This record gives sequence, structure tokens and C-alpha cells, in this order.
Amino acid sequence: MKRFFLLLPALALGACSMTLPVSGQLQDGTETFTGKATGHLDGGGILTVTTSTGVTCRGRFVYVTSREGEGTFQCSDGRSGPFRFVSSGTHGTGQGTLGREHFTFTFG
Repeated sequence: MKRFFLLLPALALGACSMTLPVSGQLQDGTETFTGKATGHLDGGGILTVTTSTGVTCRGRFVYVTSREGEGTFQCSDGRSGPFRFVSSGTHGTGQGTLGREHFTFTFG
């Protein structure tokens, strides 16, 4: 029994974040992107992607409900914009804008 209690802190620390693959594209299909989303136990996280043209975009997000989150991207080429997503925990879909362009993405 004592060993079990010693394992609990290690298990809790290992479960403090989850990283999932991300892929998406601009609505007009001219640019695709891949990357990762890392969510933390506190309800926040980071979404980082690299586009097919080599631009890197990074955004912080927060869960506003148990299934929905939102954040804002900042890209290395100066574009920025908000995004929103719906998550089932290990999978989800989202949408947003970069400059004047709409994009969609999936994760998990």
C-alpha cells in the first residue's frame, strides 16, 4: 500500500499536460499547416504550427467550458488572429482567422 501512495505524485506530474498533433489549412487551400497542441491541467495551453510556406504561428489558448477553448495566434510573418475549438479530450476541430484569411484545423 505504501508503494501505491509513492506512485501517486509521479502519476499526477506525468498527467499535467497532453500534447496532440495538429493539421489544418486556410479556407482557400493555398496554405496548409502542421504542428502540435499542448494542453495543461489548469485549462490553458499552447498551439504551435508551421505552414507550408515556412511561417511559424504560436498561440496561447484557454478552455472557456469543459469542451470549448479559444486563443490568439501570432505568426512570424506578422499575421495574427483568434481561433476557437471544440474538444472531446483527445480529438477536436477548430477554426479561426489569420489576417483576413479563415482557416480550419483538427487535432488528436
